[in-house]
Amino acid sequence: MEKNKNQSQTLTSSPLSSFTPSIRCIVKLGGAAVTCKDELEMINEEVLQKVSEQLRQAMIASSEKPPGMDWSKRPGGSEICCNPEEFGDHSAMECSPFIVVHGAGSFGHFQASKSGVHKGQLNKPLVKGGFVATRISVTTLNLEIVRALAREGIPSIGMSPFSCGWLTSERHISSADLSSVAKAIDSGFTPVLHGDAVLDEIQGCTILSGDVIISHLAAYSKPKYVVFLTDVYGVYDRPPTEPDAILLKEIAVADDGSWSVVKPKLQNSIELTVAAHDTTGGMKTKISEAAMIAKHGIDVYIVKAATSHSLRALNGDLRSSIPDDWLGTVVRSLR
Repeated sequence: MEKNKNQSQTLTSSPLSSFTPSIRCIVKLGGAAVTCKDELEMINEEVLQKVSEQLRQAMIASSEKPPGMDWSKRPGGSEICCNPEEFGDHSAMECSPFIVVHGAGSFGHFQASKSGVHKGQLNKPLVKGGFVATRISVTTLNLEIVRALAREGIPSIGMSPFSCGWLTSERHISSADLSSVAKAIDSGFTPVLHGDAVLDEIQGCTILSGDVIISHLAAYSKPKYVVFLTDVYGVYDRPPTEPDAILLKEIAVADDGSWSVVKPKLQNSIELTVAAHDTTGGMKTKISEAAMIAKHGIDVYIVKAATSHSLRALNGDLRSSIPDDWLGTVVRSLR
């Protein structure tokens, strides 16, 4: 049994009533899934395109693909694609209320770890330079993800926590103005947030991970379900690269945030590792934040991105029952 420490403690945020209409799903797009983590600032274009396609299928009821909204020139391209006549009165542009949050993957982690941004001390020139460099990197990735979603006809809007005034205190969220997120959704847009370098009231600055952002958003917006898209099939009892690694199918969360594995029954303890360059806590933080979400009665599905299993999770097909052939991890309340 693991005890979770909530990273979103005493804070100020916009009221629950600001989220109208109600949020159907919050999606965490794992950085390791959409980038090549062993290659600095390299996007996995194939996975990102497939994920964007699946999000469009889950969000837009029409079988007809809506017109694309990326009217900017792409690297290597010679033309800008924009046909105003495609729009008209296009009912296919009506999207279910989703929020997307993505991690950094091979963007941002290098800059943050080299400069020690996550440890604070913004008065040091190296930390200040690293803060700027980290934000340049993560906002570059954010733009590319927004563009990929826009090409699928999803009206995506990039929103950076730093620019929206999110603050931490000793690495816990202390202030987060959610009104801009709520207004974007109310206006028919899909907000796309990301892990970011932010100011900290005690230590000067830190890294706010996408997993912590999702936990905070879920507590205030109360989505029907949450999906974590990763580069592996779910949570394992040890690093999934090891030959005897076991996929954990279901994790139950108690009212105090502690969690335990329900399926399968395990004989040994669970080993959670964090990559040396990962300044956000890796899988350990992911499970802790998923547990905090599930504590509110919201099911969380952790699943491999760009697979048939991820599409079923995004569609909400798993809310009534979990099929035996579905590969992934469900984190849900004991209640």
